[in-house]
Amino acid sequence: MSNCLVAQSGGPTAVINASLAGVVRANQLNPVYDRVFGGLHGIEGVLDDKLYDLTDLSGRDIEILKQTPSSALGTCRYKLKRGNDADYKRLVDVMDAHDIETMFYIGGNDSMDTVDALSEWAHENGIAKRFIGIPKTVDNDLVPVDHCPGFASAAKIACEITHATYLDYAAYTRPEVFVLETMGRDAGWLAASCCFTGNVDLLVLPEVDFDKEAFLAEVQKKFDEKGECYIVVSEGAHYADGTYLSAGDTANDGFAHAVLGGAGATLKQMIVDAGIVPRGVVQDLSRAARSSNFAQSLVDVTEAYELGMSAHMRSADPAFTSAVVGIRPRSAEDMAAGVYNAEFFAGPAKDFANYVKHFPAEWILPNYAGITQEAMDYFRPLIQGEPKLVYENGMPATLVPFNKR
Repeated sequence: MSNCLVAQSGGPTAVINASLAGVVRANQLNPVYDRVFGGLHGIEGVLDDKLYDLTDLSGRDIEILKQTPSSALGTCRYKLKRGNDADYKRLVDVMDAHDIETMFYIGGNDSMDTVDALSEWAHENGIAKRFIGIPKTVDNDLVPVDHCPGFASAAKIACEITHATYLDYAAYTRPEVFVLETMGRDAGWLAASCCFTGNVDLLVLPEVDFDKEAFLAEVQKKFDEKGECYIVVSEGAHYADGTYLSAGDTANDGFAHAVLGGAGATLKQMIVDAGIVPRGVVQDLSRAARSSNFAQSLVDVTEAYELGMSAHMRSADPAFTSAVVGIRPRSAEDMAAGVYNAEFFAGPAKDFANYVKHFPAEWILPNYAGITQEAMDYFRPLIQGEPKLVYENGMPATLVPFNKR
């Protein structure tokens, strides 16, 4: 038998390692491959031949790996460009050196594009290597899936922090605004999920061009009505001309994406400068949303683990390549009945890459007023349950990252 390789890329999540654990455990149960190697720091580390043997992880290690947040193999934001034959050939050399037939890549939109690009190049050049994608992203912006592993746990912690900080905010009588900023470059799924708490007064999403005067009018209205205003804004919120509310849009993250952050502070200052209230508080949810393993959604960690197992299982078919596993969209009937039925499927990598699934316009209430009941019904089943975590010294146990060993 040959060996396989698993690597992680892009922004980490609270359950990305559950998918890694799923691949390793599946091979222990059904050894399709002799060895399971982990690529340290994504495709960038693999090109440098930085691999770690994961084949014989103990049962306890796999359980702890499932609850360890962030990317246990290390991550990267290295763009494998089409036409760069040197990188492709180098990757094949590394795979050949370790008798690796199949590579599983766990990541977001750009990582699924890497799976597609590698598969396309291998096919065109008659290279007998297989590439399979396992999606993850807290942004929940991949198509054609119903949702992505990592999002539900991020939404769960976002809701918990929203409710906790609202209660803190509500304890005071002094006039001030509260602004919570979430991740979400192109899509407002995570910001919108905060509305599930019932504590959000105004919601600012990338899907709706920001209108400063209209927004400030709504803020004033909330203070006139209730003497408070709790606002949630996605980092990708922008004006009609595409300019981001946040600062720092001149740099990029390696994928030519603007580096965002600061939309919350911008809104707070805008409200203070308008004279609506003299002060404000800004809470940046940022990385806490994607690395808080103490708030994993049981649904999320279970699906992430099973997606890893599903990818491995499907790879037993020698013809399975240039594909991504995902969670199929729920039927309208199930949604209407409040029934949650997750179903795993696989599709061509090209269908998952370079598309953005926006938060549905029909789920957005006018005047920054939040989300519809249909959106609430979408979020409800995803954040259900909590896994039974293993604790050590009063904290959830984690594995030492493989890239730090």
